[in-house]
Amino acid sequence: MTETAAPYHEEGLALDAVLSCELDELRRRGLLRHIGRACSRVGALVNTGGGFLVDFASNDYLGLASDERPAVAAMRAIIEHSAGAAASRLIVGTNPEHDALERELAEFFDTESALSFSSGYAANVGIIGALVGRGDAVFSDALNHASLIDGARVSRSSIYVYPHRDVAALERLLAVHRRAHRRALIVTDGMFSMDGDVAPLADLVDLARRYGAWTYVDDAHAVGAVGPEGRGTTAVQGAAARPDVLVGTLGKAFGVAGAFVVGSATLQAYLVNRARSFVFSTAPMPAQAAAAREGLRIARAEPDRRMRLAENAARLRASLASLGVSCAGDATSHIVPVIVGGAARAAALGPMIAERGFAVGAVRPPTVPPGTSRLRLSVSAAHTSEQIAGVAQALADSLAACPT
Repeated sequence: MTETAAPYHEEGLALDAVLSCELDELRRRGLLRHIGRACSRVGALVNTGGGFLVDFASNDYLGLASDERPAVAAMRAIIEHSAGAAASRLIVGTNPEHDALERELAEFFDTESALSFSSGYAANVGIIGALVGRGDAVFSDALNHASLIDGARVSRSSIYVYPHRDVAALERLLAVHRRAHRRALIVTDGMFSMDGDVAPLADLVDLARRYGAWTYVDDAHAVGAVGPEGRGTTAVQGAAARPDVLVGTLGKAFGVAGAFVVGSATLQAYLVNRARSFVFSTAPMPAQAAAAREGLRIARAEPDRRMRLAENAARLRASLASLGVSCAGDATSHIVPVIVGGAARAAALGPMIAERGFAVGAVRPPTVPPGTSRLRLSVSAAHTSEQIAGVAQALADSLAACPT
């Protein structure tokens, strides 16, 4: 270092000092986050280290996360194939369990092929970045999941955000901007994770065809949980709602981990070559694929789980309404948001409800827009009517004890 060069660490600019100041600011604004731990699960109960709580915070929609059958399938695969894949899928990391999972997913969704990813985030960032780039356009719903937003940013496409579920506004954007770009991709959640409402997929597909665009739907919160055999919101809305690209997760209704995309064989071959999060990642454990196959099998073979999920969602909304608590989002969804306003209030309410024996999600910015912090209750087929009545009462009591 020369005499005139600035030192690497000037007083007051050390890494920990700077980060501590930023953490203090997050704490002051009620936005500081902490790691949530689960020591064990039994049905709809989760042990967070201080005892069991009734779990309304997770996305275990069919109650499969603690089902022993996927666990047994995983253990068998570990014995047969060992723990790790040891390489990327394009080297020597693809195991027969990966191939079998993808075949079964393609068959389930009636598509030519499927491709699995290590996570939903990896899928969205990798796929969007492979399909569009500089000179292209992404038309994105304002309430899309962070992974979709980041995928659009990583792609370096021009991004046009349309108001939530506003088809007319999207058409205006397409009319103004589509011709200036080589490719155009309309990107949306199928069921939105924080509100539980559903995208108008048939209308979006129609717009895409009229303006020469492609449609991309992340249906993570619906696949397995709603629709014929659990094929999600696109199946509920019919053939007219079928997108060019459909992404789903294995870590919610199916109870395991990972994600997938289904579509044409051409799409799969292209992504194998161009989706960087796929190409440059070590393959998931074969045991994970085996467990996911079993979760998929159970979801298909036991439709009563989806029936209980829908019944429980309706029961929770009715219980809250009877106590004077208003819910946002779709009236039929298994995602039940209760808007509480400020971040500090949401942060205070979470522990209050936990003291009464229930885990709920206290969701704050940047996950949701400022002023819309909420308690997000995720319903499961595993919940009992007593547990649903209990969480509704605990929530109502806590809201009364913690006014705006």
